Amino acid sequence: MTESRENWTSRSGFIIAAVGSAVGLGLPLLFLDYATGHKSNTSPPKAYRALFKGGETLGWWQVCVCIIIGLYYASVLTWAGSYVYFSVGQLWGSDPENFFFNTYLQTSKSTSFDFQFVGHLFWPIVGIWALTLIILFGGVKKGVELSNKIFMPLLFILFTILVIQALRLPGAVQGLNAFFTPNWAAMWDYKVWLAAFGHTFFSLSVGFGIMVTYASYLKPKTNLTGSGLIVGFANASTEILAGIGIFAALGFMAFSAGKPVDQVVSGGIGLAFIAFPKIISSLGTGADLFGLLFFSSLFVAGISSMVSILEVPIAAMQDKLKWGRKKAVSIIGGGSALVSIFLFSSVNSIKLVDIVDHFINNIGIIGGALLSIISIAWFKRSALMELRDHVNRISTVQLGKGWDFTLTVITSLILLVTLTMTVFSLIKNGYDTYSSSMLMFFGWGSVIFCAVIALVLSKMKDR
Repeated sequence: MTESRENWTSRSGFIIAAVGSAVGLGLPLLFLDYATGHKSNTSPPKAYRALFKGGETLGWWQVCVCIIIGLYYASVLTWAGSYVYFSVGQLWGSDPENFFFNTYLQTSKSTSFDFQFVGHLFWPIVGIWALTLIILFGGVKKGVELSNKIFMPLLFILFTILVIQALRLPGAVQGLNAFFTPNWAAMWDYKVWLAAFGHTFFSLSVGFGIMVTYASYLKPKTNLTGSGLIVGFANASTEILAGIGIFAALGFMAFSAGKPVDQVVSGGIGLAFIAFPKIISSLGTGADLFGLLFFSSLFVAGISSMVSILEVPIAAMQDKLKWGRKKAVSIIGGGSALVSIFLFSSVNSIKLVDIVDHFINNIGIIGGALLSIISIAWFKRSALMELRDHVNRISTVQLGKGWDFTLTVITSLILLVTLTMTVFSLIKNGYDTYSSSMLMFFGWGSVIFCAVIALVLSKMKDR
């Protein structure tokens, strides 16, 4: 006998889980994902199949994107967790960059594949996967929802304390001025827009199946637009709060070095694991507390996202093959864990994270979002109307022609142009200084994997 589909215990449980995964332009797509999952009461492959011919392939594409993200996301979580420990006494020493790349990650200098094992990366990533699987084994109510109800308030408390600490630093105002001063010239660069879309979609968890899956667990009469507005507002508020804290800290770093803020800023991984350790080491007696708060916040937020990401393929295989929860978690989660541990316990871990993340975010997520909009809003207008009517029947804020126009014209055309330019750039110029073999195997290979597996799974008969 197959298991019945679980439900969130309350709308608040759904909102907290959504914000845990999420932490303008993304809201119309968020509403589309909500409507798709809630109306179908199933995971992305079946949800899209119910809307248009060939939709199941798109659903499996989004499922595969989540699997790929889960593989490398566990590695970044491992680094954050390790740096909670390193923060006590600032074990990264006087040169955080050398410590991160050479001492901790032991990054290979080779331009080709090098899977030399790094022992101190192995056990932490095993622990990350063990914690994630334990939560997933608990199911939606006792696992995903309960963990988010614990982790999200904890994250808010940690980050609020962190921001207050950052604002008290000398030079914080200099950082805030940089944060709130727009760079109009950068608005003409399509890469900035693509990065913004990728960030927005990832933070709102739209375009790669998470919100379709989460919405499918909601009860029949749920205020979808009300929930969406709360999630969107919480996402925007959290990111503004994060920006204030980060730039206040960067302002302190610039003040201490006697340099402008833009000369001490590095993005992404460099910001988290190189710039912030430098800031933390400069704080004197408050360094340990600041470090613990910052990296604990990263870790707690990451666990919430990790659980959300893995829930998508688990739910999809439950729907497709009628697997029980434990079987789906064991096979999908366990298999992903084995691959992730093998790849990211090596001296090439950061290279693989950077390459796979770039391709999956800029092609996998953006491409999945674009295809869902085009398929429904351009070629299956009746499905779009059905989804709009479904939302309006149960929601307080009504969707109208403005929602249709934003999806059909503004969002889709902007994504189409920026995605096309990105793909041409990757084909012509590659990415960063990585070898063509690394880019082909792990970058384009990730994209090809998603396409092939999506096609294969869509051809399989349901059980």
